[in-house]
Amino acid sequence: MNQKELKELIELVIEKGIAEFELERGDVKVRIKRAVNSAAQAPEIPTVIVQTAGPAAQETGAAPAPAAPQPPSPPSKQTAASADDRLHTVRSPIVGTFYESPSPGSPPFVKPGDVVELGQVLCIVEAMKLMNEIESDVAGEIVKRLVNNGQPIEYGQELFVIRPAK
Repeated sequence: MNQKELKELIELVIEKGIAEFELERGDVKVRIKRAVNSAAQAPEIPTVIVQTAGPAAQETGAAPAPAAPQPPSPPSKQTAASADDRLHTVRSPIVGTFYESPSPGSPPFVKPGDVVELGQVLCIVEAMKLMNEIESDVAGEIVKRLVNNGQPIEYGQELFVIRPAK
């Protein structure tokens, strides 16, 4: 793995908000681990550990260039979502892969503007080859979907913003 590939991998991890990532390709093993900081703190710099099959292992900080411009984006989304105190956020109860529909080619369970009932299925999170239906914990209107179809998600990651019914 060359430096350009490593830099792109770090940028992807930061962009997607992934807390921990591990990749093994042949005799090279890369592990990226980020501390999740609040918006008030300085931008985080992930720790990157690159190991090869040889006895040498190297630990370096990420290049400051990709880390500095990327983190301001997610807090702006959170600020926009929290601007209206009445909005409710649905978070992932598990780590896995987000799917918006029951099968490829099917319409999504919900989309922005849809009105949902308490207990209605919003999406599926695949974890360890099991499909877990994520249900709405409030009745109301879907304001925004915060993740993309097929995206890996973390425990507690925000999935949907719902405006609760009165």
